[in-house]
Formats: sequence, C-alpha cells, structure tokens
Amino acid sequence: MEISMKVNGRAVDDDVEPTVVLVDYLRSELGLTGAKVGCETGQCGACAVSVDGRAVKGCLALVVQLDGGIVETVEGLAPDGALTPLQQALHDEHGTQCGFCTPGVVMAMTDLLATDPDPGEAEIRAGLSGNLCRCTGYQSIVRAVLAAASQGTADAPAEEAASDA
Repeated sequence: MEISMKVNGRAVDDDVEPTVVLVDYLRSELGLTGAKVGCETGQCGACAVSVDGRAVKGCLALVVQLDGGIVETVEGLAPDGALTPLQQALHDEHGTQCGFCTPGVVMAMTDLLATDPDPGEAEIRAGLSGNLCRCTGYQSIVRAVLAAASQGTADAPAEEAASDA
C-alpha cells in the first residue's frame, strides 16, 4: 500500500506491506534505531514515538494507519545533536543506566510535558506507567522530568532553554 507521511520533518513516500509495524519500518527502512523493539505487545514502551504530537507504541501502530501523519522519533527531537532539557536532565539526574528504555521514556515524557508543562510526581509516574525500566527504579527519571519541567522549555534544545532563562 502506498503511504505518505513526514518522519522527523522529512517527507516519506513508500509502498509498504499492510502488516508492517511502525517500529520495524523506522528501524529497517529508515535507519532510525532510537525506538527499540522490546516486548512487541505494547507493554514495555521501548518503541514509543510521537505520532501527530502524541506518544504511541510503535510496535502496535501499523505504518499504513499513519498515511498522512507526522512521526517524530527520539532522533528528531534535537536534529542538530544538542540535547533537549529533558534529555540533559536525564543525564544530569542519572535517569539512564543501560539506556534501552531511554528513547521510549524520552518520547513519553516529552508528550507529558507538552500537555502538562508543570506535572507533579504523581502525574509523572502515571505518564511513565507504560514504560518499563529494569535499571533505575524510576526515582531518577522522575527527578529528571521535574528538573526539565522547572526549566519551562522541556522540548527545546538545552542551550536554547538555558539562554531563555
């Protein structure tokens, strides 16, 4: 089936099989390996990406469903290589260890901060409920999201957020 969408700001037109899931397409056809293939059942959140501004599980979304959509992956958050304030806060607060879950956590928390720029701990934990992390115990991730939210520009590159302060 013919599809047309934007991925990280780039137009993508392709002929895809109707059963191809988004995370597989991103990784194998577009070389965007940030989203990870984890459980393949929507439970772990390692495959989370943004579709039309909302975090979705890439293992549950068929590419053909996204015709005309806008997809953003962790690679598209800061294309110039600068970390966003959320990514910087995850680094500063030791919110990553093995890193497998990190892209999905970043996408889920980017979505949360876009809809609730000043979440409390309960809201952050609820937002993280679809992301499994076996390493951190979540406390450092929660601290990082709170730190990013306190900057007020959680989706802008860190240098830009710092210059806005």
